[in-house]
Amino acid sequence: MTIAVTPEVSPAQRARRRRARKRREALLGYALVAPALLVFGVFVFYPFAKNIWLGLYRTPPFPGLPKRYAAYDQYVRVLGSHEFRGSLGTTVAFVLLTVPLGLFLGLHRMDEGTLSVLGHDPRVAGHNVRARIGYSPEHHNLPPDLPATDFVQHIAEVHGMPPTDAVGRASDALWFVGMGEERTRPLGTLSTGQRQRVKLAMAIAHDPELVMLDEPTDGLDPTQRETMLDLIRRLSSEFGMNVLLSSHLLDEVERTCNQVIILKDGRVTASGGIDELKGAGKGLTVEVDWGATELADRLRSRGLTVAQEASRLVVTADASLGPVSQDDLFRVARDDVSDLDLPLRRLQNRTVSLEEVFLEVGT
Repeated sequence: MTIAVTPEVSPAQRARRRRARKRREALLGYALVAPALLVFGVFVFYPFAKNIWLGLYRTPPFPGLPKRYAAYDQYVRVLGSHEFRGSLGTTVAFVLLTVPLGLFLGLHRMDEGTLSVLGHDPRVAGHNVRARIGYSPEHHNLPPDLPATDFVQHIAEVHGMPPTDAVGRASDALWFVGMGEERTRPLGTLSTGQRQRVKLAMAIAHDPELVMLDEPTDGLDPTQRETMLDLIRRLSSEFGMNVLLSSHLLDEVERTCNQVIILKDGRVTASGGIDELKGAGKGLTVEVDWGATELADRLRSRGLTVAQEASRLVVTADASLGPVSQDDLFRVARDDVSDLDLPLRRLQNRTVSLEEVFLEVGT
């Protein structure tokens, strides 16, 4: 019997051997890639770079060329054009908008904090979150040559819907938004209002629980805007979808939503129901034909806060008075008007517009 004895190898020797093996593997990789890089550099990169360099000359770089060598001027004209700046702005805006969406869908990593979407962490349950969320972006970044039905079907499949189901759902969604007869037209041939409808169909085709709409009425005329808002209301009333609407048109928000969140510099400055934010039941509006100043003095003597604008008074209870019910405030104002024998034109609970709330909390 023969016994082979292998000499013991020290840890330092094993480390040197590993490094040598990695160097050999790296050199082999470079040897395999080098021919392709050489071909790319000679036949692709060099001509491309040379053309750009020659294009920066204002005058011909070679003798005998005609004087009309306008490549430099073309660069200046293109880079300074309104179309280029618009495209650049669209690209930047698209990036800024897709990052928050990517966080919701689990496509980006957060630097800090926690995020829960429909009870799930997008970082570990991104597929489940994407299947339950629909999104309509503000900008029209739609493939111009693709028919509307193919595009909506593709988005439904991206959200996890089987292809056989996505075909029917895409058609149903387009009919719902009023684009059934136009569903085979390429997206590039559609009007602004039609593209907004296609984006809404894209957001709802896979039957999500939460639909996020970013400026869905942007670029629409008043009739189209009302039609879009009616479709959004139906998503909730008929299909039970939760709708998250982002808009700077606060009158639309006021007529469409029941809960509002106001943001400033990325932070929540106010949130709550529409009536709560507008201050329903907080204060009174009193209007008399004459004697408004006398009435204001009487109410102020009771410790109430009164803002006067001609014959109209806005009456609120100061916090220092403690809790004052709306009924008590109403009774005091009514009695003072009666005691002063003033002709009352209006006495009602005070409300403010959502725009006034926004301006108040945003300053």
